[in-house]
Amino acid sequence: MKKTVALVLGSGGARGIAHIGVIRELLNQGYEISSISGTSMGALIGGVYASGKLDEFESWLCSLSKRDVFNLVDFTLSTHGIIKADRFLKEMQKFIPDQKIEDLPIKYTAVATDLKNRKEIVITEGSLFEAIRASISIPLVITPVQKIDTFFVDGGVLNPVPVNRVFRQKNDILVAVNLNAYIPSQKSTDDSTDLGFLEQFTKGVLIGFPKKMIRLFPVNKKENIGYFNLVVETIGLMLSQISKLTLEMNPPDLLIEISRQSCGVFDFYKAAELIELGKKATMEGFNKWK
Repeated sequence: MKKTVALVLGSGGARGIAHIGVIRELLNQGYEISSISGTSMGALIGGVYASGKLDEFESWLCSLSKRDVFNLVDFTLSTHGIIKADRFLKEMQKFIPDQKIEDLPIKYTAVATDLKNRKEIVITEGSLFEAIRASISIPLVITPVQKIDTFFVDGGVLNPVPVNRVFRQKNDILVAVNLNAYIPSQKSTDDSTDLGFLEQFTKGVLIGFPKKMIRLFPVNKKENIGYFNLVVETIGLMLSQISKLTLEMNPPDLLIEISRQSCGVFDFYKAAELIELGKKATMEGFNKWK
């Protein structure tokens, strides 16, 4: 009889690619993933796995260059956010067809936040892509999803590691992945940050945008912080603290931690490196647990 895992995948931008490595290592060690709950990138990776398309998604991510990632970022002048994220999801839909959550072969839960009603939204049915899009809407960065008279934003606002939202089975093992751990990180082979990403982007694609728009981003490395990095770092600190408290209240059997310093929010071109990081963190987690 296979050992089953109830898997919880947290939020954290491109660091969420490490979730793929976690899943690969769990399967490699003989575990069967019976259910998944996820927030933000955790909801995205969890949904892709639940749909049976992780191989295709991993291959696509690992093929992306820095320029490819630039081309997938659809900037907007909306007052609700600076990135729409629609281009990224449309590209995914070319090889991952949308489907109903209730038809997935394993139990899947995505977590989002209802901004107007100030409450957590637990999504267990309906369109998989709509659930993912709602869950990844980082406030002030990715535009929210409008639903009738409210807005859905990133589930990490209220529940960045949804340990209490995963479906449990008898004798399963509860495994949680925290992408917001303040622990040391090995230096990346490409240690550029979101500052470097946006500095290059503004030199090209954003030429012609109003000067006030460009000033949202730090345009040279002498500046300590710009609007974008201020938002990202502030939200990151919030997520880290909420994650810590959530895990103290709902301790998993096995906690896998990924350093916040491992990469920037939009470093999707580091996919192969991040997947290996996820595998390594999982092995380290098992060694401590055993």
